Order: sequence, then C-alpha cells, then structure tokens
Amino acid sequence: MRSGLSGLTIRGRAFLAAGISAIVCAIVLGESSLVRIGGLVVALPLMSAYVIGKARYRFALVRTISPQIIEAGQPARVELQLTNEGRAPTGVLLLEEHLPYVLGNRPRFVLEGIARGWRRHVAYQVRSDIRGRYEIGPMTVRVNDPFGLVELGRSFHTSVPLIVTPRTVPLPPIPLNGALTGSGDNRPRAFAIGSAEDVMVRDYRQGDDLRRVHWRSSARVGELMVRREEQPWQSRATLFIDNRAVAHRGHGVASSLEAAVSAAASVALHLSQRGFAVRLVTAHGEDPSTVWHDRASSTNTTPLLESLAVLESTNQARINTSWMAESSRSGLTVAVLGAVTEKDQAALRRMQLHAASALAIALDVARWESPSTASAHREPSWLSSQGWRSAALGPRDSLATVWQELGRSGASLSVAQVHGQVSG
Repeated sequence: MRSGLSGLTIRGRAFLAAGISAIVCAIVLGESSLVRIGGLVVALPLMSAYVIGKARYRFALVRTISPQIIEAGQPARVELQLTNEGRAPTGVLLLEEHLPYVLGNRPRFVLEGIARGWRRHVAYQVRSDIRGRYEIGPMTVRVNDPFGLVELGRSFHTSVPLIVTPRTVPLPPIPLNGALTGSGDNRPRAFAIGSAEDVMVRDYRQGDDLRRVHWRSSARVGELMVRREEQPWQSRATLFIDNRAVAHRGHGVASSLEAAVSAAASVALHLSQRGFAVRLVTAHGEDPSTVWHDRASSTNTTPLLESLAVLESTNQARINTSWMAESSRSGLTVAVLGAVTEKDQAALRRMQLHAASALAIALDVARWESPSTASAHREPSWLSSQGWRSAALGPRDSLATVWQELGRSGASLSVAQVHGQVSG
C-alpha cells in the first residue's frame, strides 16, 4: 500500500485532495449526500494504490543489438522483447531506455496492458559519430492503472555494450617493401648446433598456452620457453600510433588525435586485406589484445579496432620502446605520428632499425590548431634521413592520396638505391 501511495500521479493527488475537501465542506454545511460523493472520490485513488501496490509484477527483458560492433556514422538496431511473467495483467506500460547522449534521444514506448505470458516486441535504432564503447540500458518500465491515478516504476539492471569503431576509408594498393620479412615463429630458421628440439623453442609470450611450455629448455635457460608450431609463413606488420597529448592539437572529433585514430584504423584494415597480421602499438607500448601469437590471423581485425575505439590520449612525454626488446626485426612498421620533436628522434630511429621497412604518416598538427596556418615544413625532415618513407597529412587532406604519396616515395627510394648500387 505504501508503494502504491508513493506512486500517485498528479491526477491521483488531485482526486484525493478534491475528495477530502468535499467531505470537509459537507460536514461544515451538513450535506450528507456530498459526504458520499467525497468518499467515493477519495476511495478511487486509494483503491487503485492498493491494487497496484499489492500486484506482483514480474517482467523479463531480452535486449538484442545487431550488429554489436559498428563503424562511426553507421546505425545499429536494438530489439527489445518484454514478457509479463506475473499473475496479474498490466495496465498501460511506459518503457524508457537509458542511452548515452551521443547515441541520440532516449527511446520511449507506450504499450497497452499485456496479460500473463504475453510478449511485446519493440525496436529502435542508435547511431553515433563518436567512437567509443557505450552501454545501452538499463530500461525503466512504468505501470499505470486504467484511470491514470497511480504510476509505479520498475527498472532492469542489465545493459548491453555497443562498440563504435573509428571511421575508415579504403586505401589504394602501394608497394610495401619488407612485406616478405616475417618474424617470430613464421620465419624459417636454419638448424645450428644442437638437436632440433633445442632449435624449435622460443621465449614465452603473454597469451601462450601453458601446455606448450618446454620444461627442459626452461630449466636450462632459467626462463619459460615454449615449443614452436609448424605453420604456413605469414606476413606481419606493426602499427604504431602516437597518442600522446603533447603531440596533438584540437578537441573532440575535430582533433588531430581523432584523425590519427581514423588513419590507423584505415591502415589496419588495408594491411589485413593484403594478408598481414597486424598488431597495435601506442606510446604506452604494445596493446595486449593485439599481441602476436603463433596463430595470428590476418582476417580478424576486431580486437585491434576495438582497442582503437577506446584509445585515449596519454600524458606521458616520451615514446615507450620497450616492446622492441626482441633482437629480430618486426617486418613492416607503419607509424601514425603527431607533433614529434628532436627528443623523439632516438625512439623513432630505434623503431626504424627494428623494422624491415618503415612508413610514417606525419600529421601536420599545427593546421588543426589553426586551419589557416601554412606550415613551412609539413613533416619532420629528419624522418627521411633516418630511413622512413614519410608523407604529411593535414585536416583537409585525403588519406588515400597521402597513402599513394607514400607509395611513390617508396618507388623513388628503390630507384635511388639501385642507382647507388650501380655507381658503386
């Protein structure tokens, strides 16, 4: 009863006040017929509150999102199935879904009463122009009595995540020097001194199956070693994105960081379509969800895109290069850089030496801060001197055109190397 009284609507409170006023006036004026009318007006909201408060409403909700991972700007469909598992039929239902503001206005639905065991299906669309991970839900259900005098709310505590990945653009094919340079388990290795069992082991990496630990080699070396698996050779690429706050300008979706994330996602999809297994490296280091394993796949870029969807800027000043601890080269490296300074030369130089081929997309971040600014040097001149194939990207430049420019710089570099070998 208490919960029912707390759910009195404005109409219900007005009925209660009008009934009490009629009863008081009837007593003062000595009108017995008015007392009966006032009593009826008071009893109506009280009876509704008692019935609603005693009713045991049990609702079950099934929420389905299709697809659950979308690209920024694309819609997703949310389907709701509400079931009345209680004994009593319901009155009018008001459904309100809780959504983050970037997904649009909160959907509201009004459903007629559903009897026991009946189901109702509703659907709506969500869309976001901002990448990220969003929770859809929980849902609030409000039940009204037939007279609209009492309204009670019920909330579901479940929610479903929606992943919005960065926008991507198709990139044209370009020559990728170093594409045939594998790394890790996929590289053919010559047997040297010792047995084959000694050669076909490597250091343990996060995510490796513990059943593959080779205990004899681990005891001899003093570190965990795992057995290698024979499998077809596969090209691998490292995608580096500079997400330091000091390296970017602008705010929100119009910032240079968002442009860098979109460029990195486009490059990742392009490389995967060309047969590369791609791992993601940020200024913090290697992303654990995209680390190379023995069964790395070039067709599943979902973990990498999910990592880019939630990538945020970091306040650290230097680029972490601890992920380049392995002595072997990492094959192709593509870097998406912000504003780099001379203090970053050592890290970028080490990154270039670690790669068989190094490509860099250097964002002209000054033009994000002031679009009318015409930079004298659109990219650091020392990138090319250190062996990087680099091209600049501005806020109004086409990423596909910049990618083609990288291909042309690679062709020019190859011709120059050939002339140098002939003249030598």
